[in-house]
Amino acid sequence: MNRRRLWLLAVLLPLAIAGAVGLSLRAHAQSSSVLKPPVGAKLAIVVFEDLQCPDCARASQLLEQAAHTYKIPLVRHDFPLAMHPWSFDAAVLGRYFDRKSSKLGAEFRDYVFQHQAEITKENLRATAERFAQEHSTTLPFAVDPRGKLTGEVNADKDLGTRIGINHTPTIYVVTNGRNSQPFVEVVDRSELFRIIDTLKAEAQ
Repeated sequence: MNRRRLWLLAVLLPLAIAGAVGLSLRAHAQSSSVLKPPVGAKLAIVVFEDLQCPDCARASQLLEQAAHTYKIPLVRHDFPLAMHPWSFDAAVLGRYFDRKSSKLGAEFRDYVFQHQAEITKENLRATAERFAQEHSTTLPFAVDPRGKLTGEVNADKDLGTRIGINHTPTIYVVTNGRNSQPFVEVVDRSELFRIIDTLKAEAQ
């Protein structure tokens, strides 16, 4: 190896290492910021979900029950999987109803989960129109004319990818981290209430 190659190696290797460390730190910063309760809450449940995912539908009721029981926020992030043909469009529709109210957006997601087996890419729009009619609201012909809602779904998906999400649902119980672990992933959902109890006791 000649001197020039040695010099290039000496200069470029530290830069490459620094770049990799920087990426790791940025990913850590992203996970630290998203895996926290909303302002004013000590504890919360965070879920990355896909509206076409059957296991997300099964988990949804349990998560809402836990949030209601413990009076803690349930923070939902969109993570539509490429294998599901209508999940991304459903997430965009969910964002539209969120704009009406967060309650209506949550109700739409629950409605999709309840009717998941009947929904196809072709009848998704009709399903959303039926939901809108049943909730005394309207669904415009162009739900996302400027692409803002699509951008929000993509931002959630990118965020999940950066912090290492690779399946749905991915569920965390998160705290403000002052007196307890900052977050715990719920791998076994039968442990959800126990994990909340543990983190709640630590936080107090």
